[in-house]
Amino acid sequence: MKHLLIISAVIVLSIFKASGQNTVPAEDAAKNMGKKVRICERVYDAKLESGSNTTLLYLGGDYPNQLLIIMIKGRDRDKFKGQPEIDFKGKDICVKGVVTDDNGKPEIVVTNPKQIETIMIDSPVKGSVN
Repeated sequence: MKHLLIISAVIVLSIFKASGQNTVPAEDAAKNMGKKVRICERVYDAKLESGSNTTLLYLGGDYPNQLLIIMIKGRDRDKFKGQPEIDFKGKDICVKGVVTDDNGKPEIVVTNPKQIETIMIDSPVKGSVN
């Protein structure tokens, strides 16, 4: 019975570990293309593209020297309260999603506000790797 309990605990812990995203630094985003990750970094610059109503958040540096682009397409923008290009600019955030390539720059497309979390500047998760 004791062995069964230990085996069950190991299986449950393995499932939780496998389902979670790895937290990676923004400078390593390009090394994680196609992977689901969590990246914590400051939003240095942001803009709203008027024609498509797409929001772009630039993490780790101002455009065009950003480390990562966060894209919120126009059809998903209404899911956010307020204006993401204003609300997140200058703040430290964690974003979860799959890293893709946007003309040689890593990008995460956000479709749900739950993918972005505002964190405190001195938060221990910033830059940590799990």
